[in-house]
Amino acid sequence: MQDDIKKFSLVGKVIAVSLSQKHTFSKKNQNIIKLVKSLGVEGDAHFGSKVKHRSRVKQNPDQPNLRQVHLIHSELFQELADRFPIEPGQIGENITTSGINLLELPVNTILFLGQSAVIRITGLRNPCAQIDQFQPGLLHAVIEKDENGKLIRKAGIMGIVLESGEVKPGDEIRVQFPPKPFKKLERV
Repeated sequence: MQDDIKKFSLVGKVIAVSLSQKHTFSKKNQNIIKLVKSLGVEGDAHFGSKVKHRSRVKQNPDQPNLRQVHLIHSELFQELADRFPIEPGQIGENITTSGINLLELPVNTILFLGQSAVIRITGLRNPCAQIDQFQPGLLHAVIEKDENGKLIRKAGIMGIVLESGEVKPGDEIRVQFPPKPFKKLERV
């Protein structure tokens, strides 16, 4: 196992896992979730090979589901804690992480979680107005602009499941970067 870890650039940890069977904004924490290859989080409203996010379904229900799994770094909660108390799962993520700057990962980064689950990162979550219904002002706090006026989205990343497996709090996350040149995450 130690030899395997050496080939990975970063190692982080799962803080919490969450799901919701209905299209609710927040997801309920679980002891364990099961990721299913090409479908997402078993039992979650966004489970499936075709897009499940309601706004995307209205546009085209035959789009591939590039948002099967939503991950957020717990460091975001710490950054916002003085203004917005947020607990894992409350802003819709399936997996809350620690120790990895998810927003800096390039497209097609591979995450190995627990014993066998594997996710490929597809892009950034694009937070919508629902986030302000959860806590007024939160949307502004998770979207900033850089010095060039480009939006910085901080509400997590999205991915698809490459290999099935169970994920639980305390599991290790190993990061494998794609071949260079890296492509920056964009909203999906």
